[in-house]
Amino acid sequence: MINKESQSSDHLTASSRRGVMMTKVAVALAASFLLASIAVIIAIAVIQTHKRTYISPGLKYGIVLDAGSSRTTVYLYQWPAEKENNTGVVSQTTKCQVEGPGISDLHINEAQDKKTWTSLESCMAVITKTIPTNQHNSTPVFLGATAGMRLLHLKNEEMSNTILKDMQRYLSSLPFNFHNASIISGQEEGLYGWITVNYLMGNFLEKDLWNAWVHPHGARTVGSLDLGGASTQIAFAVTDDVRGEDIIKVSLYGYEYNIYTHSFLCYGKNEAEKRVLAKLSKDFTNWNYVKNPCYPAGYNITMPAEEIFGSECTKSKAPPKYSPQQNIAFFGYSDPEQCKVLVRSIFDLTSCRGAENCSFEGVYQPPVSGEFMAYAGFYWTASALNVKGSKSMETFNHNMKIFCSKDWKTLKQTLDIKENHLKSYCYSANYVHTILADGYKFNTDNWKNLNFQKEVNKTSIAWSLGYMLAQSNMIPAEGKILKLPINNVLFTGLLLMFSALTIITLTYLVIALARFLY
Repeated sequence: MINKESQSSDHLTASSRRGVMMTKVAVALAASFLLASIAVIIAIAVIQTHKRTYISPGLKYGIVLDAGSSRTTVYLYQWPAEKENNTGVVSQTTKCQVEGPGISDLHINEAQDKKTWTSLESCMAVITKTIPTNQHNSTPVFLGATAGMRLLHLKNEEMSNTILKDMQRYLSSLPFNFHNASIISGQEEGLYGWITVNYLMGNFLEKDLWNAWVHPHGARTVGSLDLGGASTQIAFAVTDDVRGEDIIKVSLYGYEYNIYTHSFLCYGKNEAEKRVLAKLSKDFTNWNYVKNPCYPAGYNITMPAEEIFGSECTKSKAPPKYSPQQNIAFFGYSDPEQCKVLVRSIFDLTSCRGAENCSFEGVYQPPVSGEFMAYAGFYWTASALNVKGSKSMETFNHNMKIFCSKDWKTLKQTLDIKENHLKSYCYSANYVHTILADGYKFNTDNWKNLNFQKEVNKTSIAWSLGYMLAQSNMIPAEGKILKLPINNVLFTGLLLMFSALTIITLTYLVIALARFLY
């Protein structure tokens, strides 16, 4: 009897121990499951929050027509729609040059007008095909006319207004968002050129190791020198304490810059050459034989007096009672020294004599400092002399003297340059030297800081890119599209499931703990 009771007691004790053991195992498993569930909830929450990515909403486009004095060029630019600090990260997509002269020469020759309009329509057709159809309505179009139209506005305001209205009418008929067709000021042209140069050189923005756009640490800006057909512009950054009518504050990518910029109307390459020819013509009574030291020996050209004195830049130099249709014959004789004296004579350098911080024509200019990019007409002149990039003043002068000493036959044999440009490069070389050395005060020490280029990173250096960058400040940005690592429905389902499992497991553990204690 005692043995039976003892055996029964032992059985209950063993059974009890097995029950306790199973309970402990269950509690351990539940605790592990609870911790795992909490870990999963935390993990998916962290992934969903911190591993999210953003997709660009795509590209925006902008069209700028650079209506210069000698030609019109159509530029197509693009930038990511979300922008950086209110300014687009703009790049040049397409460039198309309209054949014929600038728009300031419209309504003079009907046959030439037809060719110009046909070429413009052809360029715009290329641009239209490049832009996605669904982007047409939102793509802005701007036309900026420069010094050629500024001069025409002075000469014949009614005609300049008519031409702008013609351009506005045509551009409004295209499937784009036409904004304006206007004459930009010389100061604006200089500023936009400066923006272009520094943007292309990465002085405003660069990509870091994580492929994000950042402001370059310690970046310095570069000065801008632009030489067009009817005007020339200089622009460079100055300290914040400099003040004056030629000082402009500009904000780009969240930073402010203090810029000196000035434009000299009638000092463009073509208009300045007319002033040289006008001076020669006044010095010779016999217009059948006018000697020109800047033209190469063996070269001669005959042109009507109106081509020289018909400009707003030279009309005050015209002889009294001259006949616009009378021909003037120029004969070259390759004289480097006389050409230098002649070109220098068209610059008003006396008004700055004894004055501090003065360039020419009595114009205030802070001292030039740092590096400068010289482009457009400056570049093409340097290219003809084989001094592209950065060279010394001595090299520039040496090559200029050699070039100006050659006769017409030698120049044609040694250089692959169109004749209508080749004839004038001795003049333009002396012009470039005079304006840089005597005007802007570059010397043998800082001449090496000049860099003669036509493009940076395969993008043309032109005011139009700077204009587009400035305009992109006023074009609304689009937010980036958020891309989550886990689909929202799946994320919600997982979160609910593991939260429910956590609650159930926690409840079980509380009950188990209560039984164990009581």
